Amino acid sequence: MLEALHFDLKQETDRIAAFIARHVHDAGYERAVLGISGGVDSALVAALCARALGPANVYGMLLPYETSNPLSLAHGRMVIEQLGLASGLFQITPMVKAFVARDPDMSGVRRGNIMARCRMIALYDQSAAWDALVMGTGNRTETLLGYFTLYGDSAAALRPISHLYKVQVRALATHLGLPAEIVAKDPSADLWAGQTDEDELGFTYDDADQVLYLLTEAGLTEKEIVGHGFASATIQAIERRMASSAFKLEEPPSLPTVVATAVTASSVTAEIAD
Repeated sequence: MLEALHFDLKQETDRIAAFIARHVHDAGYERAVLGISGGVDSALVAALCARALGPANVYGMLLPYETSNPLSLAHGRMVIEQLGLASGLFQITPMVKAFVARDPDMSGVRRGNIMARCRMIALYDQSAAWDALVMGTGNRTETLLGYFTLYGDSAAALRPISHLYKVQVRALATHLGLPAEIVAKDPSADLWAGQTDEDELGFTYDDADQVLYLLTEAGLTEKEIVGHGFASATIQAIERRMASSAFKLEEPPSLPTVVATAVTASSVTAEIAD
């Protein structure tokens, strides 16, 4: 692993916790809501929120679908219990089935996007009920690769770990004492049986972390990255993924306001008077 991806774990823990506390309080809130998937990303965000706001002020939602891996639910409960969070369970199956019933032959990708968006509906509803802000759980690797659902798992009031690569997420989770089986298991969005992120992406997170760093922060070319020991095919696959999903990282395009004539304070006052 590249030396540049190593960092001071205690210092970063304190920095993120302070970031969460500051932004939640500045927004006029005291509490946070997040989905607990049973994966390392949501476990880390939950631990950091508990540190920043206190466990009683963090609501962890378990949001399974009928095909979800039972181990995901068990790991989610493990995190909630270890951290002492407030929690609740909401089955998204009926919501998703209402959409699938309209097109039973829809692709797994379409169904996965519906699941992600249904989960976010549940989270935002709970945030309103609990007077809390929704925390995002996406990391930098997923963001750069566009490996997320717009208005689904990308929707959040705050993104505490969006600057961390996957390897850094795992390191910080280990530092905070989160369960080893959660930190080490194959990452999965749990969108269908047997689904793993790395199988779907076509390369490992370890490779992605390093290539993405060398492409973005270091600004190296493909040829230079090959010199670090990475295959051209892997680099090109990552670049294609970034290019095809770049629109996800931009605000939706819109036209500027059209003003036919200059408007002055006096003309506006005259119009109101008329």
